[in-house]
Order: sequence, then C-alpha cells, then structure tokens
Amino acid sequence: MLIGISGTLGSGKTEIARYLTYQGFTLLNVERDELKPEECSVTKGDELEPQLVFETLDKLIDHVTNSWQCHYVFTDIESAAELAQLAKRPFFLHVSVDAPLKLRWQRYKANHPHINLTGFSDLSDDKLYNRNTLMTEVISKADVKVINTSTNVEHLYRQLSELNLLEQSRLRPTWDAYFMRLADLAALRSNCMKRRVGAVIARDKRVIATGYNGTPRHMTNCNEGGCPRCNTGNGSGAGLSTCLCLHAEENALLESGRDRIGSNATLYCNTCPCLTCSVKIVQSGIKEVVYSQSYSMDDLSSKVLNEGGVILRQYSSPKDGMMI
Repeated sequence: MLIGISGTLGSGKTEIARYLTYQGFTLLNVERDELKPEECSVTKGDELEPQLVFETLDKLIDHVTNSWQCHYVFTDIESAAELAQLAKRPFFLHVSVDAPLKLRWQRYKANHPHINLTGFSDLSDDKLYNRNTLMTEVISKADVKVINTSTNVEHLYRQLSELNLLEQSRLRPTWDAYFMRLADLAALRSNCMKRRVGAVIARDKRVIATGYNGTPRHMTNCNEGGCPRCNTGNGSGAGLSTCLCLHAEENALLESGRDRIGSNATLYCNTCPCLTCSVKIVQSGIKEVVYSQSYSMDDLSSKVLNEGGVILRQYSSPKDGMMI
C-alpha cells in the first residue's frame, strides 16, 4: 500500500505521516529543485525525515510497484498531474487533510514565530490556488478526507486508529461494496422528484439487471412533471396509490424476470425496499437483499422479507472522511 497525503499548509500532513511510520510505513520523498514552505506538525517536534528519496516520481512508483506488499507513505504530491500518475496504481490510497485557518496558522507559528495571520493566509492561498499545481483540485479528489482539529498528537493518533486507513477494501472494493457502488451509480439516472434510488440484481458475482426509480417508459419523466404525486409536497408514504413512478427494485425485477433471477440471486439497493417492493422481491425468488440507507417502513419490509425466507442486511462502507 502507498498512502499519499495532500493537504493545506499547517493542516497536519507530517503528523499523519509520522503516525503511519509508527504503523510500519516507510516515508518516501522525491528530490525537488525549488524551496517550499515547511510543513508542520500538530505540536512542534522532531522533523520527520524521509527514509527513501527518489530522483523522480516515476522511480518512486516503480520502487513501490516492485515492493507492493510493503507499506509506504508519501506527503509530497505536487500537482494534479502527479496525482493522476499515482492514482493509476491499485495500491494507492489518497488521503487529504485540512483544518480551520486560524488553527493552521497557530501550528505554523510554532516553527515561524514572526508570521502574522494575514501573511500565513496569503502563503496558504498561494499554495492552494497556484495555477501550475492546483492543489485545491488535488485535495478535492482524495479517497479519504480528514478534518484535523486536534490540538495534541495523542488525540489525533486515536482518531486515525479508528479511521483504519489500512482497511484493504479501500484499495479494492469487496463484492458488497462493488455492487452497492453500481446501485449508487444507477440511482444517478433516477428522475423521481422524491428521492434517488438505484438497485442491482446479481447472481454468482455477476450483474443480471439494474434499475432506478422514475416514471414508466414513454411517459413524461417525473422531474418534468410526469408524476403529480411526486411533484407535490406530500411526505414519505403519502398518496402512494396515485404515484406513477416505478421503484428501482421493480425496474430491476421487471428487467431480469424470475427465470433469469434463478434460485440464488442478491438484490443490492441503496435504500431499504418499501413494503410493496418487498412483496415482489419475495415472489421473484430473490434470496438476499443488501441495502445501505434506511427507509420509513423498514420494520414492515423486514417482516415480509423474513417470512418469505429472504435475508435482509445493511451494508456499511469504510469511513471516507472524519473530523478529528
């Protein structure tokens, strides 16, 4: 694993890297010609020296590729172009860190006592919005985003331990994570005015069908006024008998049919199925339902699915951000 850390000036990149070295990571760096503002820790302490330095980023990547079973950390991502180089590799995890401006200034002052808040703000903005590096773009693309409000390293390290950056599914999603991401992607096609829902039916780790909620084929899309019920302010569950929208699960079931579903299929849905969909899921022969977000009738749906012999469980993904 190679963890690359990007962040704002004084946010605590060095201290997160130090924590990772305590976990057995090797700190890497690339030789740079230009001088850069010195990064600082949560509290002033010994400088963190890289254990391996490479002439170019390409050589760093080659080294990690040849030793992919080892753990490395890199805090010197210089630009969006460098991030793109790193992000191609299956062993790379990008962590960004930020903190409130005043707190970052106070940390920076530990090593630069004469800098005032205005001077620090100018320095920080120059680092973030420089056209040649676009660090603000780099930070925005992180896999894990940390807001570091810690005032002591003990608290920071405890919180980083809970975040569990070494979780392998961050690098390669589990099958649950994979199919749930596909369900989330399907949900982006939803045209329902009430909520975006996506579903995927899989058997033997292969997709049988996908679905998202919205009005039926050839009808005006819900978000274009096609469903009067969804375009009113009624709350969840109100006026369902007048709703013209098909649910994501219904669309996936209609797309696949009972014969293709077979006897051992799993339905992934980013929202727990409603009662009506649960009845249809039981009838279709689905054996397991995995969902991520709760809905207003989970208990009723759970009862129907349980009685119908369908396993229902909730999926929770690794945290992709934390305020610490």
